[in-house]
Amino acid sequence: MKATLSYRLRQSLAGAGALLALGAPGALWAQAQIQVDPSLKPYTKVEGVAGNLNSVGSDTLNNLMTFWAEAFRKVYPNVNVGVEGKGSSTAPPALIAGTAQLGPMSRAMKKTEITEFEGTYGYKPTQVTVSLDSLAVFVNKDNPLQSLNLAQVDAIFSKTSKRRLASIGTWGSAGVTDAEWASRPISLYGRNSASGTYGFFKEQVLSKGDFKDTVKEQPGSSSVVMGITEDKNGIGYSGIGYRTSGIKALSIAGDDGVAYEPSYENVKLGKYPIWRPLYVYVARKPGKPMDLLTREFLKFVLSKEGQEIVIKDGFYPLSAEQAAKQLGALE
Repeated sequence: MKATLSYRLRQSLAGAGALLALGAPGALWAQAQIQVDPSLKPYTKVEGVAGNLNSVGSDTLNNLMTFWAEAFRKVYPNVNVGVEGKGSSTAPPALIAGTAQLGPMSRAMKKTEITEFEGTYGYKPTQVTVSLDSLAVFVNKDNPLQSLNLAQVDAIFSKTSKRRLASIGTWGSAGVTDAEWASRPISLYGRNSASGTYGFFKEQVLSKGDFKDTVKEQPGSSSVVMGITEDKNGIGYSGIGYRTSGIKALSIAGDDGVAYEPSYENVKLGKYPIWRPLYVYVARKPGKPMDLLTREFLKFVLSKEGQEIVIKDGFYPLSAEQAAKQLGALE
């Protein structure tokens, strides 16, 4: 019987299409600016790949997993793929329960999650880096603000202000001098606690401090972006791949005091202070071959074609050297 896309994957593709129609995850911008490493190897089809493949985890990676799944299925029509992206914290339980072979996460697994996984399987999960991301701080496209430092971002989003700057509640106190904007209250958008992006931002930007109670928690990155698009006073955070024409990403200054754009070049050089790898976790028993379907999907992701999809979705690709290192974890 000819395989068809799962309902979840069709729904994800429909949502991604809607985003593209609105101005879309930074795809067109990224395509014009970034090229894959010419040394990346193209994917080579093998025989015998068929069956059901399920991915449960990160919302940040949801569109990427969906696009990878669709492209992979064009190579292997007898593969059914399910993609569910409700947050990184949903990946470890799905892997542990065996309801998913792929656990995409926008943060590294916590020690408690690894311990629970190991308690079930007797070995640790395998972590595969699949792309790079700059965690962007977005404002409405009409906002005159161009940059912030980490202490300011902390003071805007956190009620504990662990970076020791007084709370910032208006655009004037954030550095905007335009008279029309200075007195406007800042409107906060963020993710919910199931999100790896929430956890990463809390740890890396808020220094493990607490979010203000006024943050409007959203179920997904696209909701954060939509909120800021419709709210001129809005500010929020998400992966760079969710950038649209209705918002702009601020340059961010780290400890050196220099504000850097969240560009691919600045991520590669380690200059942008809140960049991160994006992962897919799998269960692979040491000394045993990975199951063929999971292995080939990940090999496709790490191929020239797979990393071209990364760029088209607005995220940042791995170098050939980085991809080769990840491929080594599959063998």
